[in-house]
Amino acid sequence: MTFDFPAFLVLASALSGGIWLIDALLFAPRRRRSDDAALLKGANDQLLSREPTIVEYARSFFPVIFAVLILRSFLVEPFRIPSNSMMPTLLTGDFILVNKFSYGLRLPVLNYKIVEIGNPQRGDVVVFKYPENPKIDYIKRVVGLPGDEINYRNKTIYVNGEAVSQLPMGNFNGEGSGIEMTGANELLEHLGDVNHAILTRNEAPNLPLGCQKLALGSILVPPNHYFVMGDNRDNSNDSRCWGFVPADHFVGKAFAIWMHWDMARNGLPILWSRLGNGIQ
Repeated sequence: MTFDFPAFLVLASALSGGIWLIDALLFAPRRRRSDDAALLKGANDQLLSREPTIVEYARSFFPVIFAVLILRSFLVEPFRIPSNSMMPTLLTGDFILVNKFSYGLRLPVLNYKIVEIGNPQRGDVVVFKYPENPKIDYIKRVVGLPGDEINYRNKTIYVNGEAVSQLPMGNFNGEGSGIEMTGANELLEHLGDVNHAILTRNEAPNLPLGCQKLALGSILVPPNHYFVMGDNRDNSNDSRCWGFVPADHFVGKAFAIWMHWDMARNGLPILWSRLGNGIQ
């Protein structure tokens, strides 16, 4: 069962804020009037009415919960990278930050867009709801925009008939959870306005196992949909396997790594050199 954290934040904010508001409007004035009358009669301060414990907790927690809700829903959300599909750009154990307003502001839980700001661009590293199970978040790179013709052959992306340029950078040296990719070809790919590294293996088939969406040639990206791929081209479950990402499934654009923790790494699990790195 997947824990729905946004729904929890909305519910907790409504519950704590509601308790605080009802008390402030209905019960707190009565307590004050009762206390004022008791003081006029010479009552000891220790005998005066106290704020109920549940109201005290609600008043204390509501600002914190509501601030987290606003921050996480409209500004920045943290994610952890669980797999090697975006190597070498992102490694297993990277903790990243995602800009939630890059592609418009959406209401939490309802996912209804209330403000149009921008759209995904070719080359963006994006977090989105997995089309086959929207309760799961995926991260990939945008390759095809609505209306693009996409093909992938000989480990090369073709966009509208033109090959995306690749510059060999030598063999990749993996560490920790990514050590299995040691010896893979590392190439610098120019996609849109972004230069980024990718990994391929000569011995691997052109398409990952079970990914046949491009087996018969080019496909056309439909309106309001996007074609995405992982940077670890031979080890990524992406649009080549399950198709397109609807525009309303995007969560935001990944922009920074704030922590790296990988228990498979020899020595310290933290890789300090990755902390604070931007994501291209």
